[in-house]
Amino acid sequence: MAGTVFRGSDGTISVAVDSGPEGDKAKAIADQYSLTPVGRCTGVTVRVTNDVKPFHELGQRFATELRPGNMNVYGTIERAHVNGALLKLMLGDAADNRPAGTFVSPAFNLSLRLENPGMPGTTATVTVAGVRIDEWNYSLPEDDYVMEKVSFRALWVKVEDTTA
Repeated sequence: MAGTVFRGSDGTISVAVDSGPEGDKAKAIADQYSLTPVGRCTGVTVRVTNDVKPFHELGQRFATELRPGNMNVYGTIERAHVNGALLKLMLGDAADNRPAGTFVSPAFNLSLRLENPGMPGTTATVTVAGVRIDEWNYSLPEDDYVMEKVSFRALWVKVEDTTA
């Protein structure tokens, strides 16, 4: 894939789910709102951090060893189509009525797929697994597009590259 360049317009975002109570809740919302693909997105970020810890010996100014630490996966999605789907993916059962007690929080996978139209079959796919939305924002400006923005946390991420 050396030399392959992608633009945001080459991408699609899809919601997929695993079986289980959290996945079933997300599947019902994804099916209701046809979230494959998730449309009208203007910005998606995925960040992966590694809490690297340096070890410094007495008398040494530079670290003598770097130890990997906890991995964290998080990101944001901005969307110009406000229909309640992303908010419901955050709230689950609490989106319609206030539940009396605890409730299932939806969890899902995000698939971010890029394919350059000039090179059909050459793709780069990032799958973010175990996604839970942790923040939802709604912006209603006077003279610009209405936008919603969510931030999320995830369990892990994987990357797949294919060439034609």
